[in-house]
Amino acid sequence: MPDRSQAHSAEPASGTRPRAAVDLSRIEAIAPNFKRRLSGVTATLERVVPAQGRHIGIATLGPGLSGAFPHLRWLDLVRLWRRPASGRPRIWHARRNVEMLPGILLRDGLRMPLKLVFTSASQRRHTGWTRFLIRRMDAVISTSSATANYLERPSTIIHHGIDTERFRPAPDRAQARAALGLPDLKLIGCFGRIRHQKGTDVFVDALIEVLPARPDWGGVVLGRATGTHEVFLAGLKEKVAAAGLADRILFPGEVATDAIADWYPALDLYVAPQRWEGFGVTPLEAAACGVPVIATLVGAFPEIVSEGRTGRLVPPDNVASMATTMASFMDAAPDQQETMRFAAREEALAEHSIEEEARRINAVYEAVWRA
Repeated sequence: MPDRSQAHSAEPASGTRPRAAVDLSRIEAIAPNFKRRLSGVTATLERVVPAQGRHIGIATLGPGLSGAFPHLRWLDLVRLWRRPASGRPRIWHARRNVEMLPGILLRDGLRMPLKLVFTSASQRRHTGWTRFLIRRMDAVISTSSATANYLERPSTIIHHGIDTERFRPAPDRAQARAALGLPDLKLIGCFGRIRHQKGTDVFVDALIEVLPARPDWGGVVLGRATGTHEVFLAGLKEKVAAAGLADRILFPGEVATDAIADWYPALDLYVAPQRWEGFGVTPLEAAACGVPVIATLVGAFPEIVSEGRTGRLVPPDNVASMATTMASFMDAAPDQQETMRFAAREEALAEHSIEEEARRINAVYEAVWRA
């Protein structure tokens, strides 16, 4: 298939700088984003659209996205009655109700030649309104089997992917730790928002249980607490101090998004202790860096962590099980740990790269066009 990634020559958006016009004759798919604030959906689009665009002509529509890829103006919508050069109807790929509805209006009300695709990430029973919208889609994608179980129609399961070039193992973990100012200890990490739902307290309590007998190990809680969760974080720090582990269980705070890939390679083990999670990409980011994962049996984690091969799965909200599983890895022979590290990276490359996610989404488009 021809490379249509250069569908326009726009510079990244900055301030009021206008974007270059898009050559709609080369655009076969549109990814609308109708929420300005940063969200998981926005982050997904920023990751996957450039990868899709290496193989098909795709553009975004709406606020809150960078200018790193083709972006339609609202006025461009009036040009959608004309098909692209391929002659195929364009794909309108929605990820929210607010994006499904305009697609239906454009296709069914204005009779534009569009095919509608929806990606569902929700793990709850949909409202009647959402079910009404989903029934009018030409195809549906689910981000996990858990998500698919809440739909009342068939869907294609496509897991989120990550950039396996950006997230990759360090040649030397000791050097990676030193570069970040971390102590020369084997480290277990937990990254993300610090709050009860994320299970940060389960992670800290398990560390407090296992670290005293293992003086060559430490823990890193990377992220921040906001609003009412600041009290929760303060309580965790007090608990760590009372256990005499303040020099081995560290709270570095939040780091910039583009710096997070430097932290995983410093770890020997990553823990995703969530009590609930929709998807959660941190286990994939860790695995891509060659770091085995302990994750709870929630959300998509059972689908993206291979039990006994790339990591272990434990019940949520269970400190005893978390501590036992941590200790089992910490006490394992070095060659067993190394085998799991290699498998984590290998599986991330084969199954969870952003290129693989893009390939599978584009394959859904192809199936819609063939139908």
